[in-house]
Formats: sequence, structure tokens, C-alpha cells
Amino acid sequence: MHGLTVSLHLLAVIVWVGGMAFALLVLRPASGPLDPPLRLALWERTLRRFFGWVWAAVILLPATGLWIIFDVYGGFGRLPFHLHLMQGIGWLMLLVFLHLWFVPYARFRAALAAGERPAASAALDRIRKAVTANLVLGLVNAVIGASGRFWTA
Repeated sequence: MHGLTVSLHLLAVIVWVGGMAFALLVLRPASGPLDPPLRLALWERTLRRFFGWVWAAVILLPATGLWIIFDVYGGFGRLPFHLHLMQGIGWLMLLVFLHLWFVPYARFRAALAAGERPAASAALDRIRKAVTANLVLGLVNAVIGASGRFWTA
């Protein structure tokens, strides 16, 4: 069961962090030259699909993380420092995503539905900033997850 739990945890990380990297480093520059109506439509379709996967990840990551904490370590008291750090960063990422979903993404969808392209573009820029912050946090967390067990002498 432990192998399955860790595998699901890792797959959720890959989907979420990898998706953010793709969006910022590949799709954003590639969509820049498009006319605003096409660019906004592309982002609307992309975010709608991607955020479905992110919702799965933000449910799966805490569930599998907590399972690992209690199954492997017997609770928080015996948890190594790097895993406490990972968990804290993970909760911060979840909060950033929830803000992104309920504020700029909601404004983005509403502006598109109302045909207000400048407002949609402004909301999309706020989404970009939140995704950038979460990408940095996610990459830091991945490094901690991969290297944290080697921190102690």
C-alpha cells in the first residue's frame, strides 16, 4: 500500500507542477503573438482542463501525504524536518491555488462571458502571477522531497 500511496502522491505532483511549468514556459510565450480573442479563448480552454487536474491533485496530495505521515512515521511527532517543511509549503500552494480559483480565475471567466477582453486579460495576468508563485513553491518542494533525507549528517 505504501508504494501505491507514494506513487499517487508523486504523480499528482508531476501533473500539477509540470502543468504549471508547461503553461508558463511553453504555452504563454507561444500564445503571445495570437490576437487577443484567440489567445484568451486558448487560455480559457487550457485553464478549464488543467484546473480539473489541479483539483484532483489538491485533493490527492494532502490525502496521500497524510496517509504517508501516519502509515510510515506514526504521526507528526516522528516526522523528519524536511517533511514538515514540505507539508507547510504544500498547504501554502493549496491556499494560493484556492485564491487563484476563487478570485482571478472567477473574474477571468466572468469577463470572458461578458465579452470584456481587457478585464479578462488583467485577470489572466493575475493568474499568471499566482501560477508563477506556485511553480516556484512546487519546484522548491520537489527539491526538498528529493534531497531532504540527505540533509542530516
